[in-house]
Amino acid sequence: MPAIDLLPAVAALRRGGVIAYPTEAVFGLGCDPHDAAALQHLFALKRRPPQRGVLLIAAHFDQIARYIDHSRLPAAALARVQASWPGPHTWVLPRSAEVPDWIAGGHDGIALRVTAHPVASALCLAFGGALVSTSANRHGQAPTLSAAEIRIEFGDDLDAIVDAPVGGLERPTAIRDAISGEFVRH
Repeated sequence: MPAIDLLPAVAALRRGGVIAYPTEAVFGLGCDPHDAAALQHLFALKRRPPQRGVLLIAAHFDQIARYIDHSRLPAAALARVQASWPGPHTWVLPRSAEVPDWIAGGHDGIALRVTAHPVASALCLAFGGALVSTSANRHGQAPTLSAAEIRIEFGDDLDAIVDAPVGGLERPTAIRDAISGEFVRH
């Protein structure tokens, strides 16, 4: 894969912007999880109710450890989660006080993934932390699979688009509850 210039996307994130970038199966919309205004803009772009919450992706576990309430997470559950990462596995974990309400959407847990997608992982590394990740589409519409589709769907409403291929998954990652192991989304 040719080198991808992530600097415009990182600069947009640091300015409070919303960006699009490839993930394991679809393009995602992302922003700084600690920027409430950026997340409000993201929800407005998606036309999605904020009560649904969003997940966070990271390049490595250290970028998301602070979002987990480790006192409510059994060691065996944490081991199962960590054994699946990096990879296309999203887990709902007990959320810590570090998780802003606008991320969790009022839920008790927080959905997290340590991505193995090389561009998404590099983006998190370049940004220096976890990023919001939600499918890049209007609420109820099919997810977008390319930068060209992003441009058609969102026009100039995004602050940056990372133009690179999505991974090889056929559909967005499944989401499982870390404690019970049950699927929240297949």
